[in-house]
Amino acid sequence: MTDARPEHTSTAPSPLAAISQAGVSIWLDDLSREAISTGDLASLIATRHVVGVTTNPTIFAAALTSGSAYDVQLRDLADAGASADEAVLTLTTDDVRAACDLFRPVYDATGGQDGRVSIEVDPRLAHDTEGTVEAAHRLWNTVDRPNLCVKIPATNEGLPAITAAIAAGISINVTLIFSVDRYRAVAQAYVDGLERAHRAGIDLTTIRSVASVFLSRIDSKVDAALEQIGTEDALALRGRAAIAGARLCYEVFEEIFATPRFAALADEGAHRQRPLWASTSTKDPDYPDTMYVDDLVVADVVNTLPRKTLEAVHDHSRSTGADTVHGTYDDSRHVLDAIAGQGVPYETILTDLETAGVASFEKSWAELLDSVRTGLGNAN
Repeated sequence: MTDARPEHTSTAPSPLAAISQAGVSIWLDDLSREAISTGDLASLIATRHVVGVTTNPTIFAAALTSGSAYDVQLRDLADAGASADEAVLTLTTDDVRAACDLFRPVYDATGGQDGRVSIEVDPRLAHDTEGTVEAAHRLWNTVDRPNLCVKIPATNEGLPAITAAIAAGISINVTLIFSVDRYRAVAQAYVDGLERAHRAGIDLTTIRSVASVFLSRIDSKVDAALEQIGTEDALALRGRAAIAGARLCYEVFEEIFATPRFAALADEGAHRQRPLWASTSTKDPDYPDTMYVDDLVVADVVNTLPRKTLEAVHDHSRSTGADTVHGTYDDSRHVLDAIAGQGVPYETILTDLETAGVASFEKSWAELLDSVRTGLGNAN
């Protein structure tokens, strides 16, 4: 694959502007106290069409181990006798609250659709439904901002937690979705939650949700299997699985949120749960570094970008804002059928990716706790 650099005239919108105008909300996949305090994040809002932020344990672990932005607060927490878990909750929610305040004008201008900041529940609770629900309430109440999204993983145990949190009026970013079937289950869990919220008398207009479909990790694993097979037909399918799956998730999105069941909720002010494209930095240098943006432009989605990918899209995206999803569903099914036909254990790969994703975030959480524990000890 090659990355054909487009020609942008002085009157044509920049790629990020064109993509945003097409209905794609650009969220940054990064957050640090330094980015907030230096005005760097505000600059991205002003110059890069960034209208939201996502975080995860890996991002927080990196932020807290870089520089000295947290040293003073760590000393204060140590003096107060805070445990590592208490300190992590305080440090991370303080950053997210500050980011929520920074994005509040975007939230107000978009009627609550964007201006969102996401924070993840403790990943050690990924297979604990009740613990996840309790953690979601704790984060929601601690940050205490209407433009927060609490991240819950799309594990089997996470699905009822999603429903319970939505039913309580908590806005949710569902994370670690890899398959079309799991995406469908997540969307249904959201609708279930909306119905419960409505019965409880909660204002549905206040509830928002996105469903994060992970991309590059799929291609990394599927490509490796195709390369092991090594035939011409197998190699021709490299780099196509993730985008095909994401496009079919969008087809399900259109299906579920066009049903009479959801229409009844929409009449009460409910919003559709938008698909969110996650893990959008390409891992293979042979692929265009903007392909998980360019090939998934369509209305009513979010694309969450690491800083490097954001700048790549700004600099040389080939997108003009044209829709690259509608009209692709049959071809996408053909791609996934062809991959399975080559003998690639596609469904097993997706299941393994969910397990690995949870394990990766658990590892980052452990590193975060260790760093904070060390910081608390050094502060004494």
